[in-house]
Amino acid sequence: GNKVLIRTDMDALPIFEKTGVSYASKVRQVDIDGIVRPVMHACGHDIHMSVWLGVAKYLAEHTNEWGGTLMMIAQPAEERGGGAKAMLNDGLYTKFFVPDYALALHVHSGLPTGKIAYRSGFSLANVDMLKIKIIGKGGHGAYPQNTIDPIVMASQLVLDLQTIVSREISAHDPAVVTVGLFQGGTKANIIPAEVNLALTIRTYKDGVRDHIIRAIKRKANAIAASYGVPKENYPVFELKDNYTPAVYNNPLLVEKVVNGFNKSFGKDNVLKSPPAMGGEDFSRYGKTDDNVPIFMFALGIVNKEKYDLYKKQGKQLPALHSDKVIPDYEKSIENGIKAMVTAVKSL
Repeated sequence: GNKVLIRTDMDALPIFEKTGVSYASKVRQVDIDGIVRPVMHACGHDIHMSVWLGVAKYLAEHTNEWGGTLMMIAQPAEERGGGAKAMLNDGLYTKFFVPDYALALHVHSGLPTGKIAYRSGFSLANVDMLKIKIIGKGGHGAYPQNTIDPIVMASQLVLDLQTIVSREISAHDPAVVTVGLFQGGTKANIIPAEVNLALTIRTYKDGVRDHIIRAIKRKANAIAASYGVPKENYPVFELKDNYTPAVYNNPLLVEKVVNGFNKSFGKDNVLKSPPAMGGEDFSRYGKTDDNVPIFMFALGIVNKEKYDLYKKQGKQLPALHSDKVIPDYEKSIENGIKAMVTAVKSL
């Protein structure tokens, strides 16, 4: 039989839960920076783990219904983007075996329970985090002529970056460049010596990713040169090594599993989803030299009555990573187990 990897992630998020449910998280934890923060499962990893355990139990107890070998992976650090890479680097495929297929699910806070969503091919994006230090020459705010103002340079760069996707990337290639942090200065009448920017870059194709990173550096250096910054003080770039590669759902694997979903859930409950610019390091299990076919699908978790009410009122449902997201956990777990068992039996 087939060797099948089934993966769950485990980590929570540094968010104070405001759902008001009886089982709301009251946990506080010391984070990687030594800061005590409240934590909650705002991305559904508690559902993922519960489904994962249920799938293992069901398949172990019903070996008459399928044949093969399971590799059950409980992965840390999905939210930080390094968990899958660390497990693979630690010898996951060499200490155990290379699977024939890798499967995972992710909860969907915009779908009612009983619905499954999927996409064949590119499904989630490459995710890069880039820090840029813009170095100028500080001084008095009343005498800008004696300075090289990094706030002005950084402001110009933020605007220039918006032209990379619109003017250098094909409209057929999805891409996003967002500056999420702009940090500089201490007082209104002081021009600082430097400004720090932090960006997220989202792409599907590796060639597009490489082009955008080069273009960002080109534009930043060009602005520094235009303001007379000496070369030794050109911008400093810090690109996070643990970037998250794009999720590419193997089309042949998707076809097999979706045929099973259609039979188990009914075609009306199995939906094709549009590509998304979020990221998931589950992609790495298919990125080794072994080229393991992978498939991640989405599981509806919203109470049906609540879903219908919100739609009727034109209100937006609480999204993943919000402090108010509440899954209909019993039905979500039940449907998740059903879906993943169906996926395994479809191979």
